[in-house]
Amino acid sequence: MGKIICCGLGPGDPDLMSVRAAREVQAARHIAFFRKKGHPGQARRIVEGMLAKNVHEYPMEYPVTIEIAFDSPEYARLLDGFYDEWAERLARLAGADDVVVLCEGDPYFYGSFMHLHIRLQGRAEIEVIAGIPGMAGCWNSVGRPIALGDDVVTVLTGTLGEDELVGRMRNADALVIMKTGRNLEKIRRALASAGRLADAWLIERGTMPGERVVRLMDVNETDCPYFAIVLVYGESRRMKAAE
Repeated sequence: MGKIICCGLGPGDPDLMSVRAAREVQAARHIAFFRKKGHPGQARRIVEGMLAKNVHEYPMEYPVTIEIAFDSPEYARLLDGFYDEWAERLARLAGADDVVVLCEGDPYFYGSFMHLHIRLQGRAEIEVIAGIPGMAGCWNSVGRPIALGDDVVTVLTGTLGEDELVGRMRNADALVIMKTGRNLEKIRRALASAGRLADAWLIERGTMPGERVVRLMDVNETDCPYFAIVLVYGESRRMKAAE
């Protein structure tokens, strides 16, 4: 009997992968990874050159990504079927040998593997290896602390409604806004309404080839790559008071 090992690969730079995850990847005989149809897959790119010569690869291709609305019934139906199918396939594979599933960032933090994790309960032994979250790689790319003193860090997703984004932004110290992509213009408007736009940074492909770090107010685009995060740094009120 084998088990399913989900390896958190970190924010994108292979050098930021944990020793434990790298060891599992290099020793793996079966590797599964998510990707969009027609693309090699970001997780697969991170481990390029690390895999054994005789490894069996299983690309798990999403049936849909941005072609239809993510909150539509059809989107949910397609993704449910996709995760059901791959949970079954991985459980069968793990019946005979270990299977390593690749996951960007940390699997337990918005990781796609969690949709399989739920479906695999009681069907296979599962091990999850932690990874550096993408947001940590991004705020290191900017080169300043995201929070100090008594700052509270709030993590939001750009898929939220604009009014909800504004309300949460107004009551936050430091902000991490994920799932930007086509939501970038909405995020920009919400930050402006909350009075936080001047403090916002856009980090595209953080720690990866083609990384871009720029103040959001200087960006004219209305959308951005999938791997992009908006950061608003904390005001460090306690630290300022101490000064």
